[in-house]
Amino acid sequence: MNGEKSPIAHRFRGYLPVVVDLETGGFNARTDALLELAAVIIHMEDDGRLAPGKQIFYNVEPFEGANIEQASLDFTGIDPQNPLRGAVDEKEALAETFREIRAELRHTGCHRAILVAHNAAFDLGFVNATADRNNLKRNPFHPFSTLDTVSLAALAFGQTVLARACASAGIEFSADEAHSANYDCDKTAEIFCHIMNRWQALQEAER
Repeated sequence: MNGEKSPIAHRFRGYLPVVVDLETGGFNARTDALLELAAVIIHMEDDGRLAPGKQIFYNVEPFEGANIEQASLDFTGIDPQNPLRGAVDEKEALAETFREIRAELRHTGCHRAILVAHNAAFDLGFVNATADRNNLKRNPFHPFSTLDTVSLAALAFGQTVLARACASAGIEFSADEAHSANYDCDKTAEIFCHIMNRWQALQEAER
C-alpha cells in the first residue's frame, strides 16, 4: 500500500479479523484429524462498516495416524473416505490459507491477523497444532488472542448458540446446511460484522 494503511488497520489496533471455522475428528487438537477448513477475511467498506471479504475453503485429508471419532462424523456428516471431497493435505490447506492472509496483511497495512470464531479457543488450538505438526512458519494469527462470537452474541442478544444469535440478528440460518465449515464460517462472519457495525452505529449516535 506504499506505506499507507487501510482504515481497517486502525479499527482493531492493527489486527486484521479473519473468521475461521473448522470441522474435525474430535476435540483434541494434537491427536484428532482436521477435516474441513474455512476462513473469511473481514474487510471495511468505504462507509466504515465491516463486511465479509475473501472466502477460503478446503476439504482436508486426515494426517497419518489421526484419530477420528465416529460421533464427530455422525454430527458433521463428513465421509473422509469419499473421493468426491477433493481433499488436500492439511499442510497445503493451512499453508495456502496463511499465504492468503499474509497477502491481505500487506495490502491493508495490518501487522497481524486475529482469529474470529464461535468458540474461538477450539479453532485456534487446531490451527496452532496443525501449524506445529507441519512445521509451518510465519503463522499470521496472534498466538492466543481471539475475538469470540459466543461472547459477542451473549452481550448483544443474550444468545450463545450461533443459530439463535443469527435469528436474533435477523440473519437467515439453515439447520440443514449447518455443521459445514464453509456455511458456519459464513454465518459467523455475518454475525460478527452485524454486532460490530451495530456497536459502531450506537457509538456514533451518542456523539
